[in-house]
Amino acid sequence: MFGVDFSILGSGRSVQPAAAPVPKAAPDEAGESGAWSMLVSEIAACRECGLWKGRKNPVPGNGDEHAELMFVGEAPGADEDASGLPFVGKAGQLLDRMIAAMGLTREQVYVTNSVKCRPPENRTPEPPETNACRPFLDRQRALVTPKVIVALGAPAARTLLGREEGITALRGRFFDQGSARVMPTYHPAYLLRNPGKKAEAWGDLKKVMKELGLPGPVAGRPGA
Repeated sequence: MFGVDFSILGSGRSVQPAAAPVPKAAPDEAGESGAWSMLVSEIAACRECGLWKGRKNPVPGNGDEHAELMFVGEAPGADEDASGLPFVGKAGQLLDRMIAAMGLTREQVYVTNSVKCRPPENRTPEPPETNACRPFLDRQRALVTPKVIVALGAPAARTLLGREEGITALRGRFFDQGSARVMPTYHPAYLLRNPGKKAEAWGDLKKVMKELGLPGPVAGRPGA
């Protein structure tokens, strides 16, 4: 049920800004394109925490660089580490169906993670790792300037909001943060393990759709 029928989906601590901020690209150096290129290069070269030692590829993020809607997850998994792209495994396939149920395509949103390198054994990122990557996420937000950010799971919500509550307490309501509104909801990987929570996640996404003035899927489009 993501759209109307969920069957199409298939069966901490407060985080503070990193102590050592990543240098920002000069706005007049090469324009916006240069700022994105510099950001990707700096993510690839980053050694601020130890995660780079075990990664195959950094996973900066991808999608519409001027999207009104941004999704932020926790960290790359094995499939993402192998490809260098965010949300390409089973959880990513579910995220694609969630986006389609909203009447959008993956190319119309921007998708990234709080942490850009895969933690060992897909464990939850530790605060120093999240802090080290925080400047990268802040710069992505500044470049995309989304109206709404969907925080997928508790680690992403804590990174974005700096709040202690779990995802069950945070989900389903907007938090104003700068020029964006943040909507925490369940991570797709959690929904794969707990399909009974998909209805709640869909309710969260419908609030996002209303906030953005989205009509939802139409006949003949994925997720309709």
